[in-house]
Amino acid sequence: MDRRLTALIGIAALVALAGCAGIAGTATPTDGGDETGLERSIEVTAAGEATAAPDRATLRVAVTATGDDAAAVRDELAAGEEEIRTALTDWGLDEDAIRTERYDVRESYETRDDPNRTRYEGVHQYAIELDDVDAVGEVIDVAVDAGADQVQRIQFGLSDERERELREEALTAAMANADDDAAVLANASDLEVVGVYDVSTAQSDPTPFIAESFNAAAGGDAGGASTSVQTGDVSVRVTVNVVYEATPA
Repeated sequence: MDRRLTALIGIAALVALAGCAGIAGTATPTDGGDETGLERSIEVTAAGEATAAPDRATLRVAVTATGDDAAAVRDELAAGEEEIRTALTDWGLDEDAIRTERYDVRESYETRDDPNRTRYEGVHQYAIELDDVDAVGEVIDVAVDAGADQVQRIQFGLSDERERELREEALTAAMANADDDAAVLANASDLEVVGVYDVSTAQSDPTPFIAESFNAAAGGDAGGASTSVQTGDVSVRVTVNVVYEATPA
């Protein structure tokens, strides 16, 4: 192979490599056409929060049973399930709103090391979803009257639509806070913010209101709930990371 052909092959290889490098790399141009990035920038991380009254509730109730025989305990839990589901659906809940969250039958710790005595304990925990948060106390009474002997936790949250609305409000507040912070930083640095170069946010979950305790009173009115539950607002908090383009003031 002569030298001229070798040189042409070498040039072609360099062009091919340069093309590959161009595909793999990324660059963001500035107003001046410089593709190496911003000449001056201000980066801010800010938070925003929005709160609202809950429009959804999840309450957890349980039926427990004890006995000398595991099969008898399971039968008692099964009978309790039928009573609770019937009572709740008769009240007006859909079957889909009542789900099993925990089911457990095991030998009691008190008799596990005693060969002459055996006792079993069982628990069937239900999660009950409600769109009417004002009916939580009444539903607790229905479940307890049907055989539930534990009310373990009540969680107030948001429907998907309300959560989206609240997240938008929180994002708007976060961006306003970021703009304010950027203006302060720019003023302290003899710079002027001329626009947003890049912005991102992280996924966030709402913070529910948890009611760990409530007041239960026996013998409530037939048409109302005898159990009262204190509710509170649900909050959605988000953070944004914003890079601002800046110029000398």
